[in-house]
Amino acid sequence: MLGLTLGALIPRLIILLIAFPVHEFAHAWSANELGDDTPRLNGRLTLNPLAHLDVVGSIMLLLAGFGWAKPVPINPYALTRRTSAGVMLVSAAGPFSNLILAILATIPLRMGATPPQLSQFLMQFIFINLVLLFFNMIPLFPLDGEKVLAYLLPPAGQQAMARIRPYGPMILLAMLVFGSLGAIDLIGTLVTGPATFVLTQLV
Repeated sequence: MLGLTLGALIPRLIILLIAFPVHEFAHAWSANELGDDTPRLNGRLTLNPLAHLDVVGSIMLLLAGFGWAKPVPINPYALTRRTSAGVMLVSAAGPFSNLILAILATIPLRMGATPPQLSQFLMQFIFINLVLLFFNMIPLFPLDGEKVLAYLLPPAGQQAMARIRPYGPMILLAMLVFGSLGAIDLIGTLVTGPATFVLTQLV
């Protein structure tokens, strides 16, 4: 598979089968709890990976190491009827679920006596979830962090973010390209650096 090694494939499969589905389920569950049944009606209130994975995003992840799942559809009006923070809470639920997964995976490591292969797997699992946490909290559309920050900002700040929103995907792509070329590595600064630091604190 284009020279893809087993060591590179396993972490990507972890993302596809565990981290992505849990992340999207967290969005769906929180929306449902806040009075929006849109995710449930669209079959997204489940941990079944098949309900959440995007075909192109999955293939890209396996081949190139960067991919995506299907966004969970929500009705912002149904959420804001319950609380003005509804959209923000649903958005934050996905990254928060990755933090919970990372913390749970540290328990066997802290207990000790885990076989070397299991320890290596758990370390990869923790790091992957921390990367998803920090990446999704980047405040650019379509990532979750954009909605979280928009809720916290005053109206003037929200208007500024609305003007930037159409360019969010292009800015993210530029960040990834420049980082891969060894130029301005904003992804390293905002994602892998913090993920590495938190990993060292957890384990």
